[in-house]
Amino acid sequence: MENDTTENEILKAAKEIFHVKGMDGTRMQEIADKAKINKALLHYYYRSKQLLFEAVFKSAFSLLAPQLNKVLNDESDLFEKITKFTENYISFVIKHPYLPNFVIQELNRNPEFLLKLRAEKNFPSIDKFKLQVSDAITEGVIKPISAEQLFINIISLNIFPFIGEPLLMALVNVDKDSYNKILENRKTEVASFIINSIKI
Repeated sequence: MENDTTENEILKAAKEIFHVKGMDGTRMQEIADKAKINKALLHYYYRSKQLLFEAVFKSAFSLLAPQLNKVLNDESDLFEKITKFTENYISFVIKHPYLPNFVIQELNRNPEFLLKLRAEKNFPSIDKFKLQVSDAITEGVIKPISAEQLFINIISLNIFPFIGEPLLMALVNVDKDSYNKILENRKTEVASFIINSIKI
């Protein structure tokens, strides 16, 4: 139990520092200081900064991946799926606002790491979503559209307000509280926009 507590403190400290400084700007000594342990003990748990970073990254991604998978693979129809995906995703990221920037920044820095993530059993799959899009087109429910393009549209409209927050706050000229209300409203606005753009 003591070992679990120490490791959790290390991961918590590392997450906070990696989020602010990124992989390259972080020093192991900073993480040890933040976790209130000595550097030797930190190296006992994680032999290198890369291994520690990968543990933090997997921990972060493991929070997000089940949220995506849950909606993508449930039995709801396409429109309900789009609505639930948007509401669940935005609600989740409001609680974990560091995640989108952290994931995107570090995948760009080390794209090879994505190969390790894809090997994880809970890595999101859009296979069922693609079948639903194909069926909806065949049944005349939605306009012809590539499932991949539709999925990218959904992801983009949900993610960008978080990764582009400072720019968007300046462009629409609102303070943080007002912007948070905009994000809350997007739980329904994004889904309505996408559904209205594809339905016949």
